[in-house]
Amino acid sequence: MIDSIAFTGAQISYFFICKRKLWLFSNNLNMEHCSDLVSTGRFVHESSFMRKNKEIQIGRIKIDFFEKGGEIHEVKKSRKAEKAHEFQLLYYLYYLKQLGLTDLKGVIDYPLIRKRKTIVLTREKEQELLNVLKGLNRTKIGLKFNSV
Repeated sequence: MIDSIAFTGAQISYFFICKRKLWLFSNNLNMEHCSDLVSTGRFVHESSFMRKNKEIQIGRIKIDFFEKGGEIHEVKKSRKAEKAHEFQLLYYLYYLKQLGLTDLKGVIDYPLIRKRKTIVLTREKEQELLNVLKGLNRTKIGLKFNSV
């Protein structure tokens, strides 16, 4: 049995983007601080929404910001990895549900293209997420690393 709230949002995202990156990140081998793309994304995040309560950390997750009505927001610079973005936000909703916070919805904001996508944790999406978490756990501990 895995601890379903033991992951970070980055790990969820990397599961869809690159298993090697996930394994490296999960084993504290991270070079993203040197990445121009990460710097650009950070700039978009910091300059797009003028909020007092940005990046709220709750346990292992960092939520970009909350809005009234139970909306949690994640800011992304492009739709390039949309499935990764969606599951990252589903994970945040699931994580908060495990802590007793229900009736939340998620919003992915793409400020550069002026688009938003609403995410709701349905039973079906939760089951998909639990399957992802099982796969993520196998990758994290190295059982699938041979395919990378």
